Amino acid sequence: MRANSRVLAGWPAEIAPEKHPALTLRTCGVMPAKGVMSSHSVPQAASNRTGAVTGDGVLVTEPHKAFGDTRALGGLSLRATPHEIVAIVGPSGCGKSTLLEWVCGLQSPDVGVVSSDPAALMPQRDALLPWLSALDNAGPIMRANGIPRAEARTAAQAHFDVFGLEGFEQARPSELSGGMRHRVAFLRTLLSGRPMLCLDEPVGALDAITPAQMQAWLADALTHEPRTVLLVTHDVEEAAVLADRTRAVSGWPGRVVQTLEVELRRPRDRLDSAVVELRERALRALGSGK
Repeated sequence: MRANSRVLAGWPAEIAPEKHPALTLRTCGVMPAKGVMSSHSVPQAASNRTGAVTGDGVLVTEPHKAFGDTRALGGLSLRATPHEIVAIVGPSGCGKSTLLEWVCGLQSPDVGVVSSDPAALMPQRDALLPWLSALDNAGPIMRANGIPRAEARTAAQAHFDVFGLEGFEQARPSELSGGMRHRVAFLRTLLSGRPMLCLDEPVGALDAITPAQMQAWLADALTHEPRTVLLVTHDVEEAAVLADRTRAVSGWPGRVVQTLEVELRRPRDRLDSAVVELRERALRALGSGK
């Protein structure tokens, strides 16, 4: 594995190059900050395929970063092996999203080691472009990689049935439900072809009923399209349903208070007694770490 380097960004994907650029993508349509534009290209072999993608995973060792007098994270260390789903559960402000940005090379810790396969970040907001159809919103990374529009549309179209989006190919984001928008955003992330996915509160913005449906759908999608996943959430139930291993993190500055190993097969019913017990153990751990 190789550690990601300081970020240089382009639009609509932010790219963190390395000496031999196995690049990192941030899958959101946000213009980069002034002075960080880059013309680096992404190898097509890594960007236009889905299916099982295998790498080395991610290793994080004792990272810290100071924001003035505030320090993000308190020496959290973790490892995710290929095709493992590791959840980071903790309250807002403990540094969970900062950890994902370190893994994706969008910023660097002041000290510590963050070494990862090329990674794609699905941010908290779906960041769909309002003037594009659902089909075209699924493929901007492929287009940024130089893949023709027709080919990018064909690649995205092949997944619309499985992702529950068939018939909505030409719909604009304003015409989609919250769950459908998140499925388009996840498909966009998946089509990056990266072996490492960083999911930042992937269903946190949805209403009370929709998250349960999205959790079940996401578990099924990752079964059919395996990736190594770091999942950041404040929802212990989401971690219990999706993760192979959960790290419970305290409030600021964010330190691991307990690691929960999960030996349950997916898909999991959130009302299953074993899942409920996992949820309760995580809640107790978070309560003890305040």
